Amino acid sequence: MKIPFSPPYINDEVKLEVLDSLNSGWITTGPKVKKLESEIESYTGASNVLCVNSWTSGAILILKWFGIEEGDEVIIPAYTYSATALSVIHSGGVPVMVDVNADFNISATNIEKAITERTKAIMPVDIAGWPCDYDRINELVRKKSHLFLPKTEIQEQLGRILVISDAAHSIGALYKNKNAGVLTDITIFSLHAVKNVTTAEGGAVCLNLPEPFDNGTLYSNLRCYSLNGQTKDAFTKNKAGAWRYDIIYPGLKINMPDVLAAIGLGQITSYRTEILPKRQEIFQVYNSFFKNKEWAILPNFSSDGSVSSCHIYALRIKDTTEQERDKIIELISKKEVAVNVHFQPLPLLSLFKESGFKISDFPVAFDQYKNEISLPIYPQLKDGEIKFICDTVSESVETVLRFKKANV
Repeated sequence: MKIPFSPPYINDEVKLEVLDSLNSGWITTGPKVKKLESEIESYTGASNVLCVNSWTSGAILILKWFGIEEGDEVIIPAYTYSATALSVIHSGGVPVMVDVNADFNISATNIEKAITERTKAIMPVDIAGWPCDYDRINELVRKKSHLFLPKTEIQEQLGRILVISDAAHSIGALYKNKNAGVLTDITIFSLHAVKNVTTAEGGAVCLNLPEPFDNGTLYSNLRCYSLNGQTKDAFTKNKAGAWRYDIIYPGLKINMPDVLAAIGLGQITSYRTEILPKRQEIFQVYNSFFKNKEWAILPNFSSDGSVSSCHIYALRIKDTTEQERDKIIELISKKEVAVNVHFQPLPLLSLFKESGFKISDFPVAFDQYKNEISLPIYPQLKDGEIKFICDTVSESVETVLRFKKANV
């Protein structure tokens, strides 16, 4: 039985939306992007949402808007995908890595230790779709506001460190009964091909800045900045007599096209009622199976009003080494079940090692990584396939553990 890791969810509704875009004669940024933004606003409760061509470009856009420049520090977890750090680097800032908690997410205690007068932003990451401890993080930036040294008018308006939620995995998650998307100043979802809601490539920037900011005005400005700083988008310019425009900002070209937004529109309308519940159901089936295995460390699903988006099922194998974990994956793969690892901590990667980061400074991140295996979790999985995954993973783990025991 051949089981892929994360194929996109493409049903008839998605196909009809894409076909409608193609038949309309307008495939770049236009009405479908605007409709997708409105759908995400409605789903999350965010004040305004800007869709762009990737999570990464959305993060760069926000960091540049906030005035991040050379020497400015942005605190991130060591346990995340490279885009979190790269967005800081491309914005001209310095990524400051801190260690995580046992739930994979950034440690608020370690954030507090890392804050300096150079800290301009904090970027917590909801690993696997499990929300970070946002109450503690938001309280922390208020507590440390006396250390904040604004350099720009925007920074002066905020008067404290900016909190940007890297919610690439967590559309649909809840934190203390509040939707991901409204938990921090800025939230950025990924709409990449493997995400719970996809536009093939894309990102959604949710704006929830406090007064005196006007999120509607900010949306209009950022939309302009995402189109090379051009005062009219192509859809508006295409109208008769509306050709003249101006360039008012050294912007980026990171807009989302309608033909991709159509894919997301075809999914998000059924996300709450069909796609997310199916992911949650599979997550619970895995939990029911693996809770009976003494070697299994289960990922968080729900607690105190917080609920995972179930983007990744991050199973950990107790008391195993990185090499043993890799052998388990090799055995699983021989049965044609595709699994993954999320993620290699940044200090293990050449770019960051060569920049002076050492994995020994992040022991919890390495401990989480060394025995983690991500299992397939998506709506198309059938009951027989889920059972085959459970049995294959269990047999592979127990084969490696028996060999280990026999050679002690």
